[in-house]
Amino acid sequence: MTEKLGVAVVGAGYWGPNLARNFHYSPHWRLEAICDLDVDRAQRLAEKFSVPAVFDVGQVLADPRIDAVAIATPARTHHPIAMAAIAAGKHVVVEKPLADSVGLAETMTEAARDAGVVLMTDHTFCYTPAMLKARELVDSGELGDILYIDSVRINLGLVQPDVDVFWDLAPHDLSIMDFLLPGGLRPLAVGAIGADPLNTGKSCVGYLSMDLPGGAIGHVHVNWLSPTKIRQVVVGGSRRTLVWDDLNPQQRLSVYDRGVDIMSRSLENRTTANISYRIGDTYAPALEEREALGAMVAEFAGAIRENREPRTGGAAGIRVLDVLEAAQRSLASGRREAMRIAERAAAA
Repeated sequence: MTEKLGVAVVGAGYWGPNLARNFHYSPHWRLEAICDLDVDRAQRLAEKFSVPAVFDVGQVLADPRIDAVAIATPARTHHPIAMAAIAAGKHVVVEKPLADSVGLAETMTEAARDAGVVLMTDHTFCYTPAMLKARELVDSGELGDILYIDSVRINLGLVQPDVDVFWDLAPHDLSIMDFLLPGGLRPLAVGAIGADPLNTGKSCVGYLSMDLPGGAIGHVHVNWLSPTKIRQVVVGGSRRTLVWDDLNPQQRLSVYDRGVDIMSRSLENRTTANISYRIGDTYAPALEEREALGAMVAEFAGAIRENREPRTGGAAGIRVLDVLEAAQRSLASGRREAMRIAERAAAA
């Protein structure tokens, strides 16, 4: 049996306990320590798994039993902790967002590449059984060419003190889009509209649209003020349409053989077309019941052992941050913002 890898969780707040539990029960990992500046919080979580509580991240990084660290601290601290871990030769998985700017995220990915360690972004939704199946359907060509992808994430939520609704909610949807779209999320342009009806000083309702390669379009609606909760993604293809409804446990994923076919089009007048409406079957793929974080920590171990890029590596985190920063520029300028992703890819 392959020897387990040692891991420490840095950050025992909201997300840290979930990471600790999944690492502890994973057949691939040994949970070695919990690290947090809050002594009581670190001790409470460490006691649950009978591991040491550590209050100095330097002590974690100096421990030869620890092969990797999982960072679940505020976004502004991701970069310095990750860079110190990479310098110590540790593999790193970081709670999203990867960093609080594209520039910092790029330095993290470059440092990890130079050090020969794995850097992974915890885009948790990408490891749910529904999203793994959706990725399989897209990759198999069952949906055909992607025409549009539309996401809604709204609820009566907590107005965050340090970020707007785009940075709070949209990373989930953008990470899903990046996971599902062939080649990742690489929009040509991004436009964002935000509203602050409560006068909080930040957008509480937001709409984000993206021009995707090949004429497709992406759209994200996020909202802290909705009395109803919706978590839905629609992926429209030339052959079939896929719908993910996270609040429907009986049928989280549905595939519709329904759409519009253009039978013929006049070359002289492109507005004239013979349109056929296709009404076919709908089915719900069978999904395995398992926790997404369990699959995420298994992927992290697999990437380390196989010396490969994880499914949601540093590049995936950068692509999400690229869109978020473009959305902020669009909000400030009032116009659509051209993306620099193509230039970055060409220079890589």
